[in-house]
Amino acid sequence: MATAILELNSERAELSAEAEEDLRLVESLRQGSEHAYEELLNRFQQPVYTLALRLLSDQAEASDVVQEVFLKVFRNIGRFRGQSTLKTWIYRITVNEAHNTRRWFFRHRRREVELDSSPEEKNWKETLPDRSRSPFEVAVEGEQHVMIEAALKRINPIFRQAVVLRDIADLSYEEIADVLGVTLGTVKSRILRGREALRGELAGNGKSAPALRLAPNAAE
Repeated sequence: MATAILELNSERAELSAEAEEDLRLVESLRQGSEHAYEELLNRFQQPVYTLALRLLSDQAEASDVVQEVFLKVFRNIGRFRGQSTLKTWIYRITVNEAHNTRRWFFRHRRREVELDSSPEEKNWKETLPDRSRSPFEVAVEGEQHVMIEAALKRINPIFRQAVVLRDIADLSYEEIADVLGVTLGTVKSRILRGREALRGELAGNGKSAPALRLAPNAAE
């Protein structure tokens, strides 16, 4: 019991320190500090790129999204009120920009996509959720990671967002709800369905499926 209380107090202290650090950085950004801009890029440029890349599966488009994200951050930093963490605010902008990019792609390149895509890629998998570990937790070999990346591209973008934010960006359920603007229950449902869809895609590969052991995780 005492250990749990100490851990909780430690977590609260870390959250408080992060909030203070966010406010300090935001205030410096508002004052036009070049050092603050460099610090912002050092903290978030790579995570934002990684998130955009997982959502779009295209390096060039992910790089474009990164540029747009930080332009919007710089232009709108005066509107940041600290109601969420700086990280979740920036991730929310990233998800929205990735969504806009994907929507533009389907709007302007739909004919090309239809010519190149198979019917199976157009039908998103609808499955029942379960309480299982993330495929990212059980895929420890490099070859499996490659297959997971390929499978991730094929699942519903709505589910992909939730899975990427949880299993790659390592956000809490509450942070993901903040980023996506949905309820906590919706977040959990999307993560579970996304993981199931991802396992379904992997199960279609006879080589990798037997190697995956998806044991229940009580924490999830």
